[in-house]
Parts: sequence; structure tokens; C-alpha cells
Amino acid sequence: MLKTTQSLKPAEVKKDWVLIDADGVVLGRLAVVIANRLRGKHKPVFTPHVDCGDNVIVVNAGKVKITGNKTENEIFYYHTGYPGGIKGRTFRQRLESKNPENVVEKAVERMITRGPLQRRQMKHLHVYAGPSHPHDGQQPKPLDVGALNPKNKRG
Repeated sequence: MLKTTQSLKPAEVKKDWVLIDADGVVLGRLAVVIANRLRGKHKPVFTPHVDCGDNVIVVNAGKVKITGNKTENEIFYYHTGYPGGIKGRTFRQRLESKNPENVVEKAVERMITRGPLQRRQMKHLHVYAGPSHPHDGQQPKPLDVGALNPKNKRG
């Protein structure tokens, strides 16, 4: 008997919609769950070179928890493009800014393999700072990340 690996074709992909409430959930653990959902690693027909993941909606991204002293000590640097234009912001500054959802987006983006497939998968991530979202028509299924593991809700 020959055993063959099933390879999913892009036309055979079935995408679901998942709703995740990030209120009080630890950032890194939340990003891992989201990245796995976006890539489709939770499905038995996972194929690494095909975008077979789900569409993920994250609400309350501004209320995500960061453990330890990382809110004050960890600095994210970026460059403006001008000479001497390196700047840095802490987690607290990023969460209190105009777009706190960028913290979750960047954490997930850095957990997915880089390349054209990553850019396509990131388009299926919808992050909102508040509790409302415009995707009610897709009837997303709620996923309680805090209940998956007790460590997900500490902080």
C-alpha cells in the first residue's frame, strides 16, 4: 500500500471566519493562536505553500496584556528614512497611541514566514481597537483564546 501526502489546491480551500476577543489576553500567546489560524495549521489538510487559513477578526486589541516590565523597558525602533532619523517607542506608548491595533498586527506579522504568501495571509487579519467590527454579515464563530490555556489570561 502506498501512502501519499494530500496536497491542497487553492480552489479547494474553504475559509471560515473566526472572532477573537483580545481583552486581557497575553499578547504573545494571542499572536501565536492568530498566526496558526491565518496559516491554516489547525486544519488536517494544511499545505505550506497554499493560503488555506481562516479569516480572523480581533476586537479589543487595545486591551491586550503584556507581562512583566515589557510595557516600559522594551523599545521598538523604526527609521524615518532621513539621516539620524531613528526613533523608538515603548509598548505603553504604542498601546496608548491613535492605532493600538498595530501592536497585535506587528506581533502576528512577525510570526508568519516572510514572502508573498505572508502578505496574502495578512490581508485576512482584521484588527479593531474597540469591541465593534463591521463583519457581522460573515457570521464569525467566536474563539475564546483565554480558555485554551490558563496562562493566556494572566498578567
